[in-house]
Amino acid sequence: MFREHAKILRAIQCSGEIVGRKKLQKMIYIAKKLNFPFEEKFEFHFYGPYSEELTLQLEELINMGFMNEIKENKGSYFQYRYRLTESGEEFIKEWGVSESNPSLDDCLKSMNEKTPRFLELVSTVLYFESLPKDQLVEKIFQVKSKQHYTLEEIDAAIEYIGILREKAGVFC
Repeated sequence: MFREHAKILRAIQCSGEIVGRKKLQKMIYIAKKLNFPFEEKFEFHFYGPYSEELTLQLEELINMGFMNEIKENKGSYFQYRYRLTESGEEFIKEWGVSESNPSLDDCLKSMNEKTPRFLELVSTVLYFESLPKDQLVEKIFQVKSKQHYTLEEIDAAIEYIGILREKAGVFC
């Protein structure tokens, strides 16, 4: 159980700071789809793949003082920032996940540079990747109609998945 918590902390440590709950969810889901060892279960939800298990783990990590969640009022919504504490750094070392995995680190840093909206699309493409491309596009237009994704954005997401797979050493 705590080893899974340590893996999440390590992902945040590698990223430096992750801005947004949705972004953090998508980064872990995408990393899992790239065959990195995340065990959380995901289901399709309003903003694409979502893990209630991950949400609970994050709350536990905050309550244990291993990471900070900073809530910022942006007027019409709240934005959350996640960063490790010194206790979190020690926890990672105790559970033996402090060693760098260059492939995972590279993927996480790359994803952290992307917008939550784009990562939502990438994770949705990965969720439905078993579909032929025409059906995949149709499904995205159906389940993500409010996002108004374009064909160009979908193609960019597919291309980015290829880049991430190359970084991760996953060849399909």
